[in-house]
Amino acid sequence: MHRHLWLSVKVLGEDGKWSNVDSRVAMRLHTLINAEGDVAARTDPDWIAALARHGYTIGVDGEVPQVAHAVPALSRRSSQIEANRATLLAEWRDDHPGQEPSRDIQKQIDRQAWAKERPGKPKGLEEDAWEQTVRDELAAIDPWLLAERASVAVRAVDVENIDLDLLAARAIVDADDRSAGSGGRVSLFDLRAGATRAVAASGVVAHRQALQATIDAVVSRSLAHTVDLLDGAVDRPQHIKGYMTTRTAALKVELARRFGSLNIAGAALSPEAMRLVSESELPTGVVIESGQAEAAGAIAGTDRLVTITGPAGTGKTTMLRVAHAALTLQRRRLIVVAPTRKAASVAGREIGAPASSVHALLADHGWRWGRDAAGAETWTRLIPGDIDPTTGAPYPGSTRYPVNHDDRIVIDEAGMLDLHTANALAALALETGAGLAMVGDHLQAMPVGHSGAMATMARRSGSVVELSAVHRFRDQEYAALTLRLREPGSMDAALAVAAELDDRGVIHRVDDNSGARDLMAEAYFRWAGRHRRVALVTATNEEADAVNDAIQQRRLDLGQLRLNRVAVGRGEQRLLEGDVVQTRRNDRAADVDNRAVWAIRRIRPGSIDLVSLTDSADIRRISTDYAASHVHLAYASTVHGIQGETTDASIVGPGVDASGLYVGMTRGRAHNEAIAIARTRDAAVAAIAESMTRSPIEASIEDSRAAAMTELRLAARFVDSGAPFVSAGFTTPQSGRTPSLS
Repeated sequence: MHRHLWLSVKVLGEDGKWSNVDSRVAMRLHTLINAEGDVAARTDPDWIAALARHGYTIGVDGEVPQVAHAVPALSRRSSQIEANRATLLAEWRDDHPGQEPSRDIQKQIDRQAWAKERPGKPKGLEEDAWEQTVRDELAAIDPWLLAERASVAVRAVDVENIDLDLLAARAIVDADDRSAGSGGRVSLFDLRAGATRAVAASGVVAHRQALQATIDAVVSRSLAHTVDLLDGAVDRPQHIKGYMTTRTAALKVELARRFGSLNIAGAALSPEAMRLVSESELPTGVVIESGQAEAAGAIAGTDRLVTITGPAGTGKTTMLRVAHAALTLQRRRLIVVAPTRKAASVAGREIGAPASSVHALLADHGWRWGRDAAGAETWTRLIPGDIDPTTGAPYPGSTRYPVNHDDRIVIDEAGMLDLHTANALAALALETGAGLAMVGDHLQAMPVGHSGAMATMARRSGSVVELSAVHRFRDQEYAALTLRLREPGSMDAALAVAAELDDRGVIHRVDDNSGARDLMAEAYFRWAGRHRRVALVTATNEEADAVNDAIQQRRLDLGQLRLNRVAVGRGEQRLLEGDVVQTRRNDRAADVDNRAVWAIRRIRPGSIDLVSLTDSADIRRISTDYAASHVHLAYASTVHGIQGETTDASIVGPGVDASGLYVGMTRGRAHNEAIAIARTRDAAVAAIAESMTRSPIEASIEDSRAAAMTELRLAARFVDSGAPFVSAGFTTPQSGRTPSLS
């Protein structure tokens, strides 16, 4: 079910005066509003009964399984319409140089895009005509979708039989999973949203009012699984993120303790020694600069903990080649790991050292991870002789990736390392006597889980080096600008950076998401036509899917792709020969990495041949079963899909966060652009500047406590009133007090 909620910016108070809504509160309510929508869609008796009368049910994932197979096809139809729209817009602009279509013209183009290749459709948008249009679309996908279905019985769980403790644990997991952007801190809004979603997914069917006591009970029990960062502050608005789950708090404390134990001082090798090593290791004419020499010396030295940070394009790979050579001269090993096997493979190949994903290394040393009944991530450790649950055989101990005393484990792209993985890696280093070196940029893509591991280690490292000389870009003025883009320091500084980007002509203003998708699709064809590679960076997976589908459809219309051989990708996505795709799971048998990008060379019965975008001799064969679960289109991707890539050009879509903007604007060697949805040029510049702002990394409990106190100090306060504040089915604990939004 798809929902939209429009909120007025102004509200009329009891005193007859208009006030602005506190946007900080309103934005944090969205998770609770969405949760209320889930409850309505999954538990409302009238709705569930109406579905059952017509033979439909709600699945465990909240979808209607009887029609789920039609969603990809409808999505492709939507993409076809978007492609038609992009073509018609381009034709209109060619006929009207220097002009932009009015809203009336855009509506005409929209109607033409819908009707193209679908003759006989109803002409208007009246309700009856719209209903017939939808029925026609469904019939074209699967005529059985319109057939009468026999009614089915409603199956529901009794509210009295719900396991409240399990739902409380699920509520905590839900809130914690959504807290990565706030350092693991959650609010009462977040906890209530998690509780509401947990009740919605429990299988109960009851009117909303009858569920309120259950939701309240789940919220109350979930609080027992949290740490109060505000020490029981009484006057606490419910949007303040002043709690942290006990699991996340324990991870932060344990990681700091382990890094503290590892922080044994040693000595770095001198920059002069590193320059001598580089002369024999690097190609003629390649000279390392002072920062690279210092960093290589730190890694090749004897400090147990080393942290190397630096922005995109600062030559970290070249530095690691020199460090590897220096360690080899000492008869010490450099072991490269990375959060993804793709990044590890690239680093290992370029450095010449053994490499693996960090998870492969940890799995070889006995760690196993999964999810418990509540959905929480759990990590365990096998000892030799234990039965391995993944194989059913005894665990033999480490066989693939031995780690010895004085080895240097280098974690490349370390900014993407989450707390769970970092804890296990620190434990391995303590156990084996190896040293750790984190190399990366904490201001680029964040981990999927909780961040802060790199910052935690940096505070406890015997040697910390920051690289600053940028080598990637052909335009050195732009290289300097990216350093300010990475960390502007203030909103005024961010506005100045955005203004410079606009002066360079690399900020594009559009009216809506459709306009952004059109621009990104046009950019793909412009650069592909020059046989150049372009990165298209989106804010969400949904936006990436929309751009991917639109580009695929337009390539079909242009004759670049054909439908004579078709494969099915993840989410029933259509895959064609010539499509650009991404593999999303490591597969040793097929030798493909998670997040590696390929072109489909040939679709065969039972298998698909993939070819590298950068080496036509690099060919892999995957099964169609693998493709159906782990391959999707990759003309566009989120920041995690493009992290570590270098392309000829990059286009960053609207709505990205600070790391998405920075990573996206530093992928292209020759050209980088950003798109903003705004009504005016000044508003577009302001939107890009706003995207640069980021919250400080909360590496410790003390950091999180300070951030929560700052939020509380800046928050709207409660004032006396004659009635309690009631919002989304709950009442504030402060009887007779309502929030002031002034």
